[in-house]
Amino acid sequence: MVSKVLQHTIAEVRAGRPVALCAIVATRGSTPQPAGTIVCVDQAGQMTGTLGGGCMEADVRRRAHQCLADGTGRVVTFALDHDFGYDDGMLCGGEVDVAIAVQTHGHNVSDIILALEKVRCGGPAEIPLRVALENGRGEYRIRVEAAPRLLIAGGGHVGRILAQMMVPLGFAVTVIDDRRQFANPERFPAPIEPVTGDISETLRHWPIDGNTYAVIVTRGHKHDEAALLAVVNSPARYIGMIGSHRKIKVIFDDLRHAGVPEERIARIHAPIGVDIGAVTAEEIALSIAAELVSVRRAERVPPVTGPTMTPGPTP
Repeated sequence: MVSKVLQHTIAEVRAGRPVALCAIVATRGSTPQPAGTIVCVDQAGQMTGTLGGGCMEADVRRRAHQCLADGTGRVVTFALDHDFGYDDGMLCGGEVDVAIAVQTHGHNVSDIILALEKVRCGGPAEIPLRVALENGRGEYRIRVEAAPRLLIAGGGHVGRILAQMMVPLGFAVTVIDDRRQFANPERFPAPIEPVTGDISETLRHWPIDGNTYAVIVTRGHKHDEAALLAVVNSPARYIGMIGSHRKIKVIFDDLRHAGVPEERIARIHAPIGVDIGAVTAEEIALSIAAELVSVRRAERVPPVTGPTMTPGPTP
C-alpha cells in the first residue's frame, strides 16, 4: 500500500496536479491506525491508502482539500469520540495528529522518488513532510517500509492456508514446491507467487535479505532439512520449521555436523508457531501467522521523527 501512495503522489505531481500527503504523526490513547500511517489525497478527492476508515478519513479528506486550496500544509488534531461520531458509534477514544503536506508541481519530489526506489528494493526509507507550525516551518520524517517477503517452502495443506492468511496481513508471499500440482496459479492465485522447482536449490539462489521470512513446511524430513540448510546462513529476519521435537533434534544435530554455527541454529523457530495447542492444518497455519506478525512488530524503530524547525518560507 505504501508503494501505491508514493506512486500516486509522484504521478499526480508530475502531471501538474497538486496532492496532499497526510500522515499520522502522533497518537494519544486508542486509535485505529498507528503513527507513521500515510495516505495521499488528490484534487479529485480520491484517497490512496487508509487511516482507519469512518468519519475521520472523510474529515482528513476535507481538511486536505483546504490545504490544497491554500497551498499550505498544517497539522490537524482529531479526537475520536462521540462528538465526532467515528465509525457509526464504534469509538476508539483517542486522539491523532495528522500532518498534511502539500505537494505541487513546483516541489522537488526527489525525496519521494528515492523513498519509492528503496521500498521497491525491500528496504526502509524516510519521507519528509513540511508543514506550517505555530512558530514557523517544521519538518516531520515518516519512516516507510516495504512489505515483508514470505517464502513458504512447501505447498501442501499448511502452506496453502498460511499463504492465504498472510496476504491480507501485508506480506508478499511466494510458495515453492517441486511438484507442479502443489505450486501453480490455480492453487495459489495472485498476488501469491507460486514457484515450481527443487526446493533447496531455489531457496539457495533466492535473494533473501533482512526483510525476508522463511517458513519450512514441506512434505517430509528430508526436504525440510535440505530447505533449512539452504537458508540457515542467510540474513532472513525469520526462519521457522515445522516438526516434532524428535525430528527437530535430529535435523539440528545434522546441521551441527555440517558445520552450521550454534548461533545460527539458535535463531531457528522450531517447533514453528505460537503454542496454541494447534492440531488441524488451519490451527497450525494460524499459530505460524501469529508468530510471523509478532516477529515483524517486535522491531521498535520510531515511525515518525520531528518536527524539526527548518529555514525558508512557510509551506
